[in-house]
Amino acid sequence: MHATSHAAAPPSSGASGARDRRGEVLTGIRLSGPAGLGLFPLGVAFGMLVVQAGLPGWAAPLLSAVVFAGSVELLLVGLIAAATPLATIAVTVFLVNFRHVFYAFGFPLHVVRSRAARIYSMGALIDEAYAIAAAHPRGWTAPRLLAMQVSLHLYWLLGGVAGVGVAGLLPAPVEGLEFALTALFTVLALDAARTRRHLPLVLAAAAAVGVSLLVAPGALLVTSFLVYVGVLVAAHAAAARGARLPLPAQGPVTGPLPVLEAGGPEAAVPEAARAHDDDPGRRTG
Repeated sequence: MHATSHAAAPPSSGASGARDRRGEVLTGIRLSGPAGLGLFPLGVAFGMLVVQAGLPGWAAPLLSAVVFAGSVELLLVGLIAAATPLATIAVTVFLVNFRHVFYAFGFPLHVVRSRAARIYSMGALIDEAYAIAAAHPRGWTAPRLLAMQVSLHLYWLLGGVAGVGVAGLLPAPVEGLEFALTALFTVLALDAARTRRHLPLVLAAAAAVGVSLLVAPGALLVTSFLVYVGVLVAAHAAAARGARLPLPAQGPVTGPLPVLEAGGPEAAVPEAARAHDDDPGRRTG
């Protein structure tokens, strides 16, 4: 008589991986929710503005799918409707979105391995995506990051489509929609100038606009951006030579920027230091 042992079959690694991936996707979608509540109505205003500017309705989802940059899209509607030269549009878009270059220092793009997915993630690196990643600096995986960005993209795109539909049902144009971009930048400027130490940057921006009004009032936006960038470059060069400037203090960046979480000050400890402390072999006592 031969005894036969029936060992319990280990869980399928494929099934476990699928569950983990699904959980990461759901987490990314959940993280996008609060920002999406703001993106959707702004997308509705964008879709309505497209129709009221005389552009075809399909321009709204096309711009949202290809460009996907809220402030730039709102700006493009006016530029396209005014038959602005292509060179001016290109320079304006470059200057408005130039801040995204600095987002790369703290955005967890390294978790995305696929080339196609990485290209999409770079294109979908909007302000809201960066803010979410900065508020949750740890635990990112490719499915979570991409799900968050795709969700934000859909919030904006569907809002634009809804705006096109709403504009077609209204008996008359809604006044003031063209102010949406100005209102957006006003809110961002007020949010960036919460403390006295940021006042020099606000004054520099105001001075850039004043200079542009005198020098090139016909190209106010582009000239203002160029003057302001010049001021920032000059300030950076002066600070590198040891000059003491009344600008917000900024230490050297050697890796992803630490972000404080609700959990307390320990969230700002560099990742390498936390790994050092969490290593059981290095603990004492």
